[in-house]
Amino acid sequence: MGLDSVVERLASGARLLIWGPLGAGKTWIAEALAQRLAGRGTPCVGITADPGSPGFGVPGALALGRWREGGWRVERLAALCALDAARYRLPLVQALGRLAGEVTEGPLIVDTPGVVRGAVGAELLAAMVEAVRADLVLALLPTEGAEAEAARAALRALTVEVVSVPAAPQARRRTKSERAAARTGQWDRWLAGASDQLLDHDALPVQGAAPPSPGDWVGRQIALLDRQGATLAMGEVTGTSGGHLNARLVTLDPAPWAALLVRDAARSGQGLLVTARQPRRAAPTPGGVFGDPLLHLRLRQRAQSLLFDLGDCGRLPARLAHQVSHVFVSHAHMDHIAGFLWLLRSRIGVTEPCRLYGPPGLAGHIAGFIGGVHWDRIGAQGPRFEVHELDGDRLRRFHLQAGGVQRAEGDRPIADGRIAVDPAFSVRAIALDHGIPVLAFVFDTAPAIHIRPERLAELGLPEGPWIGELKRRLLAGEEDASVRLPDGRSVLAGGVAPDLAERRPARRLVYATDLADTPSNRERLVAFAAGADVLICEAAFIGADAAQAERTGHLTARACGEIAAAAGVARLIPFHFSRRYETDPDPVYDEVEAGLGRPLRPPVPA
Repeated sequence: MGLDSVVERLASGARLLIWGPLGAGKTWIAEALAQRLAGRGTPCVGITADPGSPGFGVPGALALGRWREGGWRVERLAALCALDAARYRLPLVQALGRLAGEVTEGPLIVDTPGVVRGAVGAELLAAMVEAVRADLVLALLPTEGAEAEAARAALRALTVEVVSVPAAPQARRRTKSERAAARTGQWDRWLAGASDQLLDHDALPVQGAAPPSPGDWVGRQIALLDRQGATLAMGEVTGTSGGHLNARLVTLDPAPWAALLVRDAARSGQGLLVTARQPRRAAPTPGGVFGDPLLHLRLRQRAQSLLFDLGDCGRLPARLAHQVSHVFVSHAHMDHIAGFLWLLRSRIGVTEPCRLYGPPGLAGHIAGFIGGVHWDRIGAQGPRFEVHELDGDRLRRFHLQAGGVQRAEGDRPIADGRIAVDPAFSVRAIALDHGIPVLAFVFDTAPAIHIRPERLAELGLPEGPWIGELKRRLLAGEEDASVRLPDGRSVLAGGVAPDLAERRPARRLVYATDLADTPSNRERLVAFAAGADVLICEAAFIGADAAQAERTGHLTARACGEIAAAAGVARLIPFHFSRRYETDPDPVYDEVEAGLGRPLRPPVPA
């Protein structure tokens, strides 16, 4: 049976499922079939069932539409809580069944997700066939290979008729970034018809992937549902205030809202709509909130990494150490510095020095680690380190090289605790009391310009080095500067900025751990962290173990929350919990939330 026969079956009212991998041309064939039916005067209904890359409708939702005047006209949406159809198969199949159930007559064409591999693909295919009550499956398959054979085995298990055709010649598998750009453009076009709304999310039951703190709501996709779970509106959170969300919403049905669905999708640092990485309880260390402290910050656009403390490095790949330019060590207790041996070994052969910053005595500790190894075979290729010790308002500098020279290089005065300055960021430090001096750090990003990649294509502008020049001109306030394009044309920086550029304000992250709960420590840390976007702070013990916290110079969980509340931070990430709570960490989170005065963890869906 060929496509002509498929059109005949559809014209008689058949329900067709189009199945195949990403880039096989399913969406193109669905449109071609609908167009041919329209040419015969046969109305057609379509459902796009890929929430990540929908053929029509809205990213993050299944859409039901009717073919009119050369395109699909959306009539219903069914929002899902994930972009990943493989992870959320049951909600996808349930939503598909509800939409297909609304089609009582005439042909139906279903454009399915590109999930075909293994048991996941086979199970999803069988479930979709049943949910749609499909009469026919049109399979677009590779001609050879293990993937093709596995797909054919899944098709043989079906009880409905199967037609296999080669991939459409117009089809091309898009890259991940291309799919993200297309998805974002589709979403932005949807939001062009949105209106501003104020939502009381405390009054609505929350379903899906709720963020752990108010600062994480901005940029999230949301949907409003009725009591039966039907989608009434979809949009994006633009801000938070108390228990309310500011959102841009497109309303499909004015019926009363009964629930708020929060999707695991948000704007990336580049403004693209992508899957939001949200563990239930955010942990800054590779070993989790109970592991030895280590925070990894990756500057993606520069292939550069920063580390705060050197605790549990065991889960970091050795190649990452080659990109580490700065390490900020709070103090030299074993659980905060033992990972230096991983860094030392992983940087063998790296010629660029790695900069370490910490309290007085750090250079001696690092020299001790290096001196504990025999370096007779490394020659001049030993890893090099610049060690900086903060002592009051002066920064002492040392040069250490494995198998080479070790020398002090003097000191210099610094202002406002600013120990490291880079075009993309700066880091400040203050000394707190842990029985020994311990440093807390503030990481400040520089303001940035983001260029929206989907707008480049829409405006017919090429990618290239000119974009870097455009960003530099805009950051310098040189709106009237001329920027030369690769094809020889010139544009004014300020002329293209409204269509292309998004200004990103500076962001602030504070890292503080291992400090005694004293009035002085509290006062200094609250002032240091005031208004920060993120505070990563230890919450070592619960109130029942406050005596242990006092003996060892640590904060209680409640003190962690109180400091964050007094500092007015947008988001708090507590960590460095005592392992005594490893089997039941809920009391730690409960006490942090009590001190903070607001929820820290996402609500558990009913």
